[in-house]
Amino acid sequence: MSTTSLGAVGVPAAIAPVAGTPAAGTTSHAADAGTLWRPSAPCTPRICIDATGPARAAPLAALRIVAVLLLLVVGCAAMPLGGRIPAGTVRRWCRWVVRAAGVRVRIAGPAAPGGGLLLVANHVSWLDIPLLAAVRPARMLAKSEIRGWPVAGWLTARSGALFIDRDRIRALPRTVDRIAAALRAGQAVTVFPEGSTWCGRAQGSFRRAAFQAALDAGVPVQPVRLRYRLAGGASGTAAAFVGDDSLLASVWRVVRARELVAEAEVREPIVPGSRFDRRSLAEAAEASALPRECLVRVPRQQRAVPVAGADQPVSTAPACEPLTA
Repeated sequence: MSTTSLGAVGVPAAIAPVAGTPAAGTTSHAADAGTLWRPSAPCTPRICIDATGPARAAPLAALRIVAVLLLLVVGCAAMPLGGRIPAGTVRRWCRWVVRAAGVRVRIAGPAAPGGGLLLVANHVSWLDIPLLAAVRPARMLAKSEIRGWPVAGWLTARSGALFIDRDRIRALPRTVDRIAAALRAGQAVTVFPEGSTWCGRAQGSFRRAAFQAALDAGVPVQPVRLRYRLAGGASGTAAAFVGDDSLLASVWRVVRARELVAEAEVREPIVPGSRFDRRSLAEAAEASALPRECLVRVPRQQRAVPVAGADQPVSTAPACEPLTA
């Protein structure tokens, strides 16, 4: 479920560890197994997920799942009302969904602009979807496989999502046109430009195709930085939904976890006219949205890997790779 990567600061040595060779105190990430059109992160539950923290008792966790399902039923019942539901009500409901799963919500930064808006963020978890909707309700660009997911697939389709078939690269221009049409109509569209989920301690790079829609429609791009932490502030991976992880296993891990905090940091919007091509627009959004404190820059054959701490010397590793579609 992921993409490529860019790094930033914080390695104990000038050379990043090669794929498959863990550095002391770090998590190893192999090369991205995806293709240009079907990005796939190297993150896996076995390598990346640390669920050894405080855990809720199973009965209480089960009650959390019931609470989430009840909120989803309420959302389904309200769907026929569509745009007549105030945006503030939708935002509160989305916060309640995340909170019902036992995850505290923190949203920081300026309010997202109204009107047509391309909302972009790093992608870690299925929780990202309600968390971003708590920032600004929007139509979501989703991979076509989600249609087959139990409950979530039906909800996604009914919410007005724009589906993309990643097996048909020739469908890309039509998808971009559909996004641009929604943006011109004053709607917000949510895109995860990494193309897949990463564990949060490593990140992918932003694929640039969807940014063409923002250029064509002349609307701002709103980067949002998502993090999942423990109550004490340390980075947590219990919420990550990566690799061959099943949705049920991921949901159960989240509701069992205690002291998990979901953070959405709304960055400054990138206004129309400030970037004139999709490459520079994607790079600007990526620089704003991706958490940098635990990543390093690595060659194209490798991917970002976490480091032992964020207070290490700045890396002199190679410059970032070219962005792809």
